[in-house]
Amino acid sequence: MKILVTGGAGFIGSNFVRIALQNDELQIINLDNLTYAGNLDSLRDIEKDDRYTFIHGDICDQDLVEKAFTEREPDAIIHFAAESHVDRSIDGPAPFIQTNINGTFTLLEGARKYWSLLEGESKKQFRFLHISTDEVYGSLGETGYFTEETAYAPNSPYSASKAAADHLVRAYYHTYGLPTLMTNCSNNYGPYHFPEKLIPLMILNALEGKLLPVYGTGQNVRDWLYVEDHCRAILTVLAKGLPGEKYNIGGHNEKTNMSIVHTLCDVLDEKSPRTDGKSYREQITFVKDRPGHDLRYAIDASKIKKELGWVPVETFETGIVKTVDWYLQHAEWCKRVTDGSYRRERLGISE
Repeated sequence: MKILVTGGAGFIGSNFVRIALQNDELQIINLDNLTYAGNLDSLRDIEKDDRYTFIHGDICDQDLVEKAFTEREPDAIIHFAAESHVDRSIDGPAPFIQTNINGTFTLLEGARKYWSLLEGESKKQFRFLHISTDEVYGSLGETGYFTEETAYAPNSPYSASKAAADHLVRAYYHTYGLPTLMTNCSNNYGPYHFPEKLIPLMILNALEGKLLPVYGTGQNVRDWLYVEDHCRAILTVLAKGLPGEKYNIGGHNEKTNMSIVHTLCDVLDEKSPRTDGKSYREQITFVKDRPGHDLRYAIDASKIKKELGWVPVETFETGIVKTVDWYLQHAEWCKRVTDGSYRRERLGISE
Protein backbone atom coordinates (compact mmCIF):
# COMPACT_ATOMS: atom_id res chain seq x y z
CA MET A 1 0.00 0.00 0.00
CA LYS A 2 1.31 3.41 -1.00
CA ILE A 3 0.41 6.35 1.30
CA LEU A 4 0.84 10.03 0.51
CA VAL A 5 1.56 11.76 3.83
CA THR A 6 1.41 15.55 4.16
CA GLY A 7 3.48 17.14 6.91
CA GLY A 8 5.56 14.04 7.44
CA ALA A 9 8.54 16.02 8.73
CA GLY A 10 6.56 17.49 11.61
CA PHE A 11 6.04 16.09 15.09
CA ILE A 12 3.18 13.63 14.63
CA GLY A 13 3.92 13.11 10.93
CA SER A 14 7.54 12.03 11.45
CA ASN A 15 6.54 9.62 14.18
CA PHE A 16 3.85 8.22 11.89
CA VAL A 17 6.25 7.74 8.97
CA ARG A 18 8.65 5.85 11.21
CA ILE A 19 5.94 3.57 12.64
CA ALA A 20 4.30 3.00 9.26
CA LEU A 21 7.57 1.82 7.74
CA GLN A 22 7.76 -0.92 10.37
CA ASN A 23 5.15 -2.60 8.14
CA ASP A 24 6.98 -4.01 5.13
CA GLU A 25 3.86 -3.69 2.98
CA LEU A 26 3.64 0.10 3.29
CA GLN A 27 5.34 2.76 1.17
CA ILE A 28 5.39 6.43 2.18
CA ILE A 29 5.55 9.58 0.02
CA ASN A 30 6.15 12.52 2.34
CA LEU A 31 5.03 15.95 1.07
CA ASP A 32 6.26 18.68 3.42
CA ASN A 33 7.06 22.37 3.02
CA LEU A 34 9.65 22.29 5.83
CA THR A 35 8.37 25.33 7.68
CA TYR A 36 9.86 26.13 11.09
CA ALA A 37 8.35 23.04 12.80
CA GLY A 38 9.11 20.61 9.96
CA ASN A 39 12.61 19.22 9.99
CA LEU A 40 14.20 16.37 8.06
CA ASP A 41 16.47 15.73 11.04
CA SER A 42 13.44 13.97 12.50
CA LEU A 43 13.64 11.37 9.72
CA ARG A 44 17.39 10.78 9.38
CA ASP A 45 17.08 7.17 10.47
CA ILE A 46 14.71 6.21 7.64
CA GLU A 47 15.61 8.64 4.84
CA LYS A 48 17.48 5.96 2.87
CA ASP A 49 14.69 3.39 3.11
CA ASP A 50 13.71 2.36 -0.42
CA ARG A 51 10.03 2.57 0.55
CA TYR A 52 10.32 6.25 1.54
CA THR A 53 10.19 9.25 -0.81
CA PHE A 54 10.36 12.92 0.12
CA ILE A 55 8.77 15.77 -1.87
CA HIS A 56 9.54 19.32 -0.78
CA GLY A 57 6.49 21.46 -1.45
CA ASP A 58 3.46 23.39 -0.28
CA ILE A 59 0.03 21.75 0.01
CA CYS A 60 -1.44 25.01 -1.32
CA ASP A 61 0.40 24.49 -4.63
CA GLN A 62 -2.32 23.02 -6.84
CA ASP A 63 0.00 21.90 -9.65
CA LEU A 64 2.37 20.20 -7.21
CA VAL A 65 -0.48 18.43 -5.39
CA GLU A 66 -2.05 17.16 -8.60
CA LYS A 67 1.35 16.00 -9.85
CA ALA A 68 1.94 14.13 -6.60
CA PHE A 69 -1.31 12.21 -7.11
CA THR A 70 -0.90 11.43 -10.81
CA GLU A 71 2.81 10.53 -10.72
CA ARG A 72 2.97 8.72 -7.37
CA GLU A 73 -0.45 7.01 -7.59
CA PRO A 74 -1.11 6.64 -3.85
CA ASP A 75 -3.70 4.28 -2.43
CA ALA A 76 -4.45 6.75 0.38
CA ILE A 77 -3.58 10.19 1.67
CA ILE A 78 -3.06 11.01 5.34
CA HIS A 79 -3.22 14.74 5.90
CA PHE A 80 -1.15 15.92 8.88
CA ALA A 81 0.18 19.18 7.44
CA ALA A 82 -1.02 22.15 9.48
CA GLU A 83 -0.03 25.23 11.37
CA SER A 84 -0.75 23.97 14.86
CA HIS A 85 0.38 26.30 17.64
CA VAL A 86 -2.41 28.30 19.29
CA ASP A 87 -0.10 31.06 20.51
CA ARG A 88 1.27 31.63 17.01
CA SER A 89 -2.28 31.81 15.65
CA ILE A 90 -3.00 34.62 18.11
CA ASP A 91 0.07 36.60 16.99
CA GLY A 92 -0.53 35.96 13.27
CA PRO A 93 -3.59 34.04 12.05
CA ALA A 94 -2.99 34.41 8.29
CA PRO A 95 -0.72 31.34 7.84
CA PHE A 96 -3.30 29.23 9.67
CA ILE A 97 -6.03 30.25 7.25
CA GLN A 98 -3.76 29.66 4.27
CA THR A 99 -2.38 26.25 5.24
CA ASN A 100 -5.16 24.72 7.31
CA ILE A 101 -8.11 25.82 5.18
CA ASN A 102 -6.81 26.59 1.68
CA GLY A 103 -4.25 23.80 1.84
CA THR A 104 -6.87 21.26 2.87
CA PHE A 105 -9.12 22.46 0.06
CA THR A 106 -6.30 22.05 -2.47
CA LEU A 107 -5.64 18.51 -1.26
CA LEU A 108 -9.31 17.60 -1.38
CA GLU A 109 -9.61 18.88 -4.93
CA GLY A 110 -6.50 17.02 -6.00
CA ALA A 111 -7.72 13.83 -4.34
CA ARG A 112 -11.19 14.16 -5.86
CA LYS A 113 -9.82 14.53 -9.40
CA TYR A 114 -7.42 11.62 -8.92
CA TRP A 115 -10.02 9.36 -7.27
CA SER A 116 -12.62 10.08 -9.95
CA LEU A 117 -10.31 8.54 -12.57
CA LEU A 118 -9.59 5.38 -10.60
CA GLU A 119 -11.39 2.19 -11.44
CA GLY A 120 -12.41 -1.05 -9.78
CA GLU A 121 -10.73 -2.08 -6.54
CA SER A 122 -8.34 0.90 -6.59
CA LYS A 123 -11.26 3.32 -6.47
CA LYS A 124 -13.09 1.30 -3.85
CA GLN A 125 -10.10 1.11 -1.51
CA PHE A 126 -8.86 4.73 -1.80
CA ARG A 127 -9.05 6.82 1.41
CA PHE A 128 -8.52 10.47 2.39
CA LEU A 129 -7.72 10.55 6.13
CA HIS A 130 -7.76 14.00 7.71
CA ILE A 131 -6.00 14.46 11.06
CA SER A 132 -7.71 17.05 13.25
CA THR A 133 -7.85 18.11 16.89
CA ASP A 134 -10.16 18.11 19.89
CA GLU A 135 -9.78 21.91 20.03
CA VAL A 136 -12.48 22.30 17.38
CA TYR A 137 -15.03 21.40 20.06
CA GLY A 138 -14.20 24.38 22.26
CA SER A 139 -13.98 24.22 26.03
CA LEU A 140 -15.53 21.86 28.58
CA GLY A 141 -16.53 22.64 32.15
CA GLU A 142 -15.42 20.46 35.03
CA THR A 143 -17.43 17.49 33.76
CA GLY A 144 -18.32 15.87 30.44
CA TYR A 145 -16.39 14.65 27.41
CA PHE A 146 -16.06 15.44 23.73
CA THR A 147 -17.78 12.86 21.55
CA GLU A 148 -17.96 12.63 17.79
CA GLU A 149 -21.35 14.36 17.99
CA THR A 150 -20.19 17.33 20.08
CA ALA A 151 -21.00 20.64 18.39
CA TYR A 152 -18.07 22.66 17.13
CA ALA A 153 -17.20 25.82 19.10
CA PRO A 154 -13.58 26.79 18.29
CA ASN A 155 -12.13 29.61 20.39
CA SER A 156 -8.80 30.43 18.72
CA PRO A 157 -7.78 31.23 15.14
CA TYR A 158 -5.98 27.86 15.10
CA SER A 159 -8.97 25.79 16.18
CA ALA A 160 -11.28 27.79 13.91
CA SER A 161 -9.06 27.01 10.92
CA LYS A 162 -9.04 23.31 11.80
CA ALA A 163 -12.83 23.35 12.24
CA ALA A 164 -13.20 24.85 8.77
CA ALA A 165 -10.95 22.13 7.35
CA ASP A 166 -13.04 19.45 9.10
CA HIS A 167 -16.20 20.84 7.53
CA LEU A 168 -14.62 20.80 4.09
CA VAL A 169 -13.60 17.17 4.48
CA ARG A 170 -17.10 16.23 5.60
CA ALA A 171 -18.63 18.14 2.68
CA TYR A 172 -16.46 16.36 0.12
CA TYR A 173 -17.75 13.03 1.37
CA HIS A 174 -21.40 14.06 1.31
CA THR A 175 -21.23 16.08 -1.92
CA TYR A 176 -18.82 14.12 -4.09
CA GLY A 177 -18.67 10.74 -2.39
CA LEU A 178 -14.91 11.08 -1.80
CA PRO A 179 -14.12 8.33 0.76
CA THR A 180 -12.92 10.51 3.60
CA LEU A 181 -12.08 9.64 7.20
CA MET A 182 -11.44 12.05 10.06
CA THR A 183 -9.77 11.78 13.45
CA ASN A 184 -9.86 14.32 16.27
CA CYS A 185 -7.11 13.73 18.80
CA SER A 186 -6.19 15.07 22.20
CA ASN A 187 -2.85 16.68 23.09
CA ASN A 188 0.08 14.63 21.80
CA TYR A 189 3.47 14.35 23.48
CA GLY A 190 6.61 12.33 22.85
CA PRO A 191 9.80 12.32 20.73
CA TYR A 192 10.52 14.95 18.04
CA HIS A 193 8.09 17.50 19.50
CA PHE A 194 9.03 21.05 18.48
CA PRO A 195 9.94 22.92 21.68
CA GLU A 196 7.29 25.62 21.53
CA LYS A 197 4.74 23.23 23.08
CA LEU A 198 4.34 22.74 26.82
CA ILE A 199 6.20 19.50 27.54
CA PRO A 200 9.37 19.94 25.42
CA LEU A 201 9.52 23.63 26.34
CA MET A 202 9.52 22.81 30.05
CA ILE A 203 12.11 20.05 29.66
CA LEU A 204 14.57 22.21 27.75
CA ASN A 205 14.04 25.33 29.85
CA ALA A 206 14.54 23.32 33.03
CA LEU A 207 17.79 21.79 31.81
CA GLU A 208 19.12 25.21 30.79
CA GLY A 209 18.23 26.82 34.13
CA LYS A 210 15.53 29.01 32.62
CA LEU A 211 12.15 29.85 34.12
CA LEU A 212 9.26 27.45 33.55
CA PRO A 213 6.37 29.73 32.52
CA VAL A 214 2.92 28.45 33.51
CA TYR A 215 -0.07 30.28 32.06
CA GLY A 216 -2.60 31.72 34.52
CA THR A 217 -3.06 29.45 37.52
CA GLY A 218 -2.00 26.30 35.68
CA GLN A 219 -5.38 24.64 36.21
CA ASN A 220 -6.29 24.23 32.53
CA VAL A 221 -6.89 20.54 31.81
CA ARG A 222 -5.87 18.53 28.77
CA ASP A 223 -6.12 14.85 27.85
CA TRP A 224 -2.62 13.65 26.94
CA LEU A 225 -1.91 11.06 24.24
CA TYR A 226 1.51 9.51 23.60
CA VAL A 227 2.34 10.18 19.96
CA GLU A 228 3.14 6.57 19.07
CA ASP A 229 -0.26 5.49 20.39
CA HIS A 230 -1.81 8.15 18.17
CA CYS A 231 0.09 6.85 15.14
CA ARG A 232 -1.09 3.31 15.77
CA ALA A 233 -4.65 4.62 16.05
CA ILE A 234 -4.31 6.36 12.67
CA LEU A 235 -3.17 3.14 11.04
CA THR A 236 -6.16 1.39 12.62
CA VAL A 237 -8.58 4.00 11.26
CA LEU A 238 -7.00 3.78 7.81
CA ALA A 239 -7.37 -0.01 7.78
CA LYS A 240 -10.77 -0.41 9.44
CA GLY A 241 -12.58 2.95 9.47
CA LEU A 242 -15.76 3.50 7.51
CA PRO A 243 -15.79 6.28 4.88
CA GLY A 244 -17.63 9.36 6.07
CA GLU A 245 -16.96 8.56 9.74
CA LYS A 246 -14.90 10.43 12.30
CA TYR A 247 -13.15 8.97 15.33
CA ASN A 248 -12.01 10.70 18.50
CA ILE A 249 -8.59 9.55 19.75
CA GLY A 250 -7.67 10.17 23.38
CA GLY A 251 -5.12 8.93 25.89
CA HIS A 252 -7.42 8.69 28.93
CA ASN A 253 -4.96 10.96 30.76
CA GLU A 254 -6.58 14.18 31.99
CA LYS A 255 -3.98 16.38 33.64
CA THR A 256 -3.78 20.03 34.68
CA ASN A 257 -0.92 22.01 33.17
CA MET A 258 0.41 22.49 36.70
CA SER A 259 0.53 18.76 37.37
CA ILE A 260 2.34 18.22 34.04
CA VAL A 261 5.04 20.70 35.01
CA HIS A 262 5.39 19.20 38.48
CA THR A 263 5.73 15.71 37.00
CA LEU A 264 8.40 16.85 34.55
CA CYS A 265 10.34 18.54 37.34
CA ASP A 266 10.18 15.41 39.48
CA VAL A 267 11.34 13.12 36.64
CA LEU A 268 14.20 15.50 35.80
CA ASP A 269 15.15 15.74 39.51
CA GLU A 270 15.71 11.99 39.36
CA LYS A 271 17.29 11.62 35.91
CA SER A 272 19.30 14.82 35.56
CA PRO A 273 19.53 16.59 38.94
CA ARG A 274 20.46 20.24 39.25
CA THR A 275 24.06 20.80 40.29
CA ASP A 276 22.93 22.79 43.35
CA GLY A 277 20.80 19.91 44.60
CA LYS A 278 17.57 21.90 44.45
CA SER A 279 14.39 20.83 42.63
CA TYR A 280 13.53 22.08 39.17
CA ARG A 281 10.20 23.12 40.72
CA GLU A 282 11.98 26.24 41.96
CA GLN A 283 12.15 27.45 38.34
CA ILE A 284 8.35 27.53 37.96
CA THR A 285 6.86 30.98 37.41
CA PHE A 286 3.30 32.06 36.65
CA VAL A 287 2.70 34.34 33.66
CA LYS A 288 -0.28 36.14 32.17
CA ASP A 289 -2.78 33.69 30.73
CA ARG A 290 -3.26 33.12 27.01
CA PRO A 291 -6.22 35.04 25.48
CA GLY A 292 -9.24 32.74 25.10
CA HIS A 293 -7.50 29.89 26.92
CA ASP A 294 -9.90 26.91 26.94
CA LEU A 295 -10.42 25.52 30.44
CA ARG A 296 -10.65 21.80 29.79
CA TYR A 297 -10.50 19.24 27.00
CA ALA A 298 -11.45 15.60 27.55
CA ILE A 299 -11.96 12.96 24.88
CA ASP A 300 -14.49 10.15 24.84
CA ALA A 301 -12.61 7.55 22.78
CA SER A 302 -15.16 4.78 23.22
CA LYS A 303 -16.17 4.74 19.54
CA ILE A 304 -12.73 3.83 18.21
CA LYS A 305 -12.35 1.23 20.94
CA LYS A 306 -15.76 -0.34 20.34
CA GLU A 307 -15.83 -0.22 16.54
CA LEU A 308 -12.15 -0.57 15.59
CA GLY A 309 -10.57 -2.18 18.64
CA TRP A 310 -7.96 0.50 19.40
CA VAL A 311 -6.82 1.40 22.92
CA PRO A 312 -3.67 3.29 23.96
CA VAL A 313 -0.69 1.24 25.11
CA GLU A 314 1.06 3.92 27.16
CA THR A 315 -0.13 5.43 30.41
CA PHE A 316 0.96 8.99 31.08
CA GLU A 317 3.35 7.70 33.72
CA THR A 318 5.16 5.45 31.24
CA GLY A 319 4.95 7.84 28.30
CA ILE A 320 6.33 10.86 30.12
CA VAL A 321 9.41 8.96 31.28
CA LYS A 322 10.07 7.81 27.70
CA THR A 323 9.66 11.41 26.55
CA VAL A 324 12.08 12.88 29.08
CA ASP A 325 14.62 10.15 28.31
CA TRP A 326 14.39 10.96 24.60
CA TYR A 327 15.08 14.66 25.12
CA LEU A 328 17.97 13.92 27.46
CA GLN A 329 19.49 11.71 24.76
CA HIS A 330 18.84 14.04 21.80
CA ALA A 331 20.21 17.42 22.82
CA GLU A 332 21.77 17.89 19.39
CA TRP A 333 18.39 17.49 17.64
CA CYS A 334 16.92 20.14 19.93
CA LYS A 335 19.79 22.49 19.19
CA ARG A 336 19.43 22.09 15.42
CA VAL A 337 15.66 22.57 15.25
CA THR A 338 15.84 25.80 17.25
CA ASP A 339 18.14 27.39 14.70
CA GLY A 340 17.41 31.00 15.46
CA SER A 341 13.84 31.34 14.17
CA TYR A 342 12.50 30.30 17.57
CA ARG A 343 14.27 30.80 20.87
CA ARG A 344 11.51 29.55 23.19
CA GLU A 345 10.28 33.09 23.71
CA ARG A 346 6.71 33.76 24.88
CA LEU A 347 4.22 33.79 22.00
CA GLY A 348 0.53 34.58 21.83
CA ILE A 349 0.39 37.76 23.89
CA SER A 350 -1.01 40.09 21.25
CA GLU A 351 -3.69 42.32 22.65
